[in-house]
Amino acid sequence: MTKKFLASSYLGLLLVILYAPILIIVIFSFTEAKVLGNWTGFSMKLYTSLFQGGIHHSLTSALWNTLIIGLVAASVSTILGTMAAIGIYNLQPRPRKAIQLVNSIPILNPDIITAISLFLLFVSLGISQGYTTVILAHITFCTPYVVLSVLPRLRRMNENLYEAALDLGATPFLALRKIMLPELKPGMISGFILAFTLSIDDFVVTLFTIGNEGLETLSTYIYADARKGGLTPELRPLSAIIFITVLVLLLVINQRAAKKKL
Repeated sequence: MTKKFLASSYLGLLLVILYAPILIIVIFSFTEAKVLGNWTGFSMKLYTSLFQGGIHHSLTSALWNTLIIGLVAASVSTILGTMAAIGIYNLQPRPRKAIQLVNSIPILNPDIITAISLFLLFVSLGISQGYTTVILAHITFCTPYVVLSVLPRLRRMNENLYEAALDLGATPFLALRKIMLPELKPGMISGFILAFTLSIDDFVVTLFTIGNEGLETLSTYIYADARKGGLTPELRPLSAIIFITVLVLLLVINQRAAKKKL
């Protein structure tokens, strides 16, 4: 009984430490105070100001850039990662282990090393930095995560289904589309969401590959805003919206997964 109480208390304390800062941001997004922690009464002004734009046009632009880069990078990473996972799975055991080790290097590698490497690569190739370099960089570090998301689904899949489809006259592409992709769909969705989240969250790689053409993402905007001595109040409602959106998305996905198991 005591062990169960201690375990529950520890878990509760851990959840409080993790989510209390987010809860504070959500609460103080409903007040006009410019300083976080100063409650001046309930108000939706920050939300209306966020969606109206105006003087915060740069914040809106940074948000749209972040979403576009994230969606493009996640989509391409999902396609490349799924293809790579299928290729890795069909290798012999020894080459498979070697390629999986290579795939793990970008994940374990510090962001700063990846950022500097990509920066030097783009400079040496003479590629002007901007949207293209940021998207390519995000695809580079997101793809290995998609591979890790899809591989477990491949291991659980019944290989006989694909071979049976080929024996019945289906082309490899048709068997891939009708048999394998539906089986891999949960892993692909998980990989897409993970890649999209990583793209939105990334700062170091983006900073090194974004160039000097005025392109900003949400992470670089927050960094520049913080260096000025404070954060734009509209960032609080924006953070709350992003958190609630991700939370709802996760709940829906988990609920659908639970229904499929039943």
